[in-house]
Formats: sequence, C-alpha cells, structure tokens
Amino acid sequence: MRSLKDISPKCFLATAFDGSEAFIPKSQYFGCDGSGHWISAWILERKDLQYSTNKSAMFDRDTGRMVPEITYERHTPEKIEPVNSGPDKKLLR
Repeated sequence: MRSLKDISPKCFLATAFDGSEAFIPKSQYFGCDGSGHWISAWILERKDLQYSTNKSAMFDRDTGRMVPEITYERHTPEKIEPVNSGPDKKLLR
C-alpha cells in the first residue's frame, strides 16, 4: 500500500501502488509492521483495492494484538449404516 491517510475519526483512505483507492474503517485496521499494513481480509475482499496476501495473521478481537498461529485439523466422522431404513409401520395410515 502506498499510503494510508487518516480522513475522519472512523475511517482511513487507502491508496495502493496501482492508484486504486478505498475507504477502510479504523475498526478493521490493526497497524503497520514496517513491511505492510494489517487490515481485515473480509473488508479488503469487498473493496476495489490492490493488496497482497503474502502475509496473514489472526488478531484478538478485544485487544487488537496478534495471536500465535493456530493449526486447525479437519475432523471427518466415519460413515454409519442406518439400523432400519424402512418406514415405521406404526406411523403409516
């Protein structure tokens, strides 16, 4: 990102290197680490703004601080065959 201007108490104006601009809510900005600005991915996807996804991190909602990397494992339950696949005869008319 080329620049990030503070334009109101609740908003930034972000300008990318290709000249594209977008308004970024301050609640979705998490700071700068020297090599880039940390902005929520969901807001960037909705804006017409050039950005890179080379670096990503998760932030604590309450403190705004970066949390350690969390690894998620996908659990796939084993398939179970149904015991009785026919209709219940007590419920038929």
